[in-house]
Amino acid sequence: MDVTSYEQTRSELETYFDQTAVEAWKRLTSDAPVGRIRRTVRAGRDQMRETLLNWLPEDLSGKRLLDAGCGTGALALEAARRGAEVVATDLSPTLVELAGERLPKELHGQVEFRVGDMSSADLGEFDHVVAMDSLIHYQLDDVLGVLRQMTPRASSSVLFTFAPSTPLLAAMHAVGRFFPRGNRAPAIQPVAEQALERAVVTEFGAHGWSVGRGCRIKSGFYTSQAMELLAP
Repeated sequence: MDVTSYEQTRSELETYFDQTAVEAWKRLTSDAPVGRIRRTVRAGRDQMRETLLNWLPEDLSGKRLLDAGCGTGALALEAARRGAEVVATDLSPTLVELAGERLPKELHGQVEFRVGDMSSADLGEFDHVVAMDSLIHYQLDDVLGVLRQMTPRASSSVLFTFAPSTPLLAAMHAVGRFFPRGNRAPAIQPVAEQALERAVVTEFGAHGWSVGRGCRIKSGFYTSQAMELLAP
């Protein structure tokens, strides 16, 4: 992991999601009406969240789960409904506060929301770690660096998503560089699927980890790919 690169991107994300995009994110992750483009993003995120949840056991009673980059807490809530003890963390204090407000009373005590870095060892150890769309802004080396921190603390699986390298995403990434930094969100970093899988197999396979299922979700302006890592 390039510490400077990782910390710079993390700082940009914290500022963006805690200040610039708070109101838009609140609407996107609610039932409030949104425009056509955001409807496609909402639908894609809903489908990706359902996919990741389907990769987890139906009964999570007695299991600990880390929702890494929890946003407003939708995945954490569903995992808790299945019986999991959930630690949900995000860089944005505002989004974490909103997630806590949206948590039903009957699930209080099952979900612990924290503000901080998703790769922190202070979060503890888990059966499952899920990082949905929280690594899509990081370069390949930084993605691998985060996985290095997560895998030793997961006893069953690590599920994460990345932005697959497609012609459309590459074009959007290139065009985005022409806009002033203050007028745009932190860039999504397209990652070549085969390069990532080779790197994961080479590095984590030596420790007994294996690549399981994969799934690409495309919904209008939303494109994300999930990868399942299975513990030894």
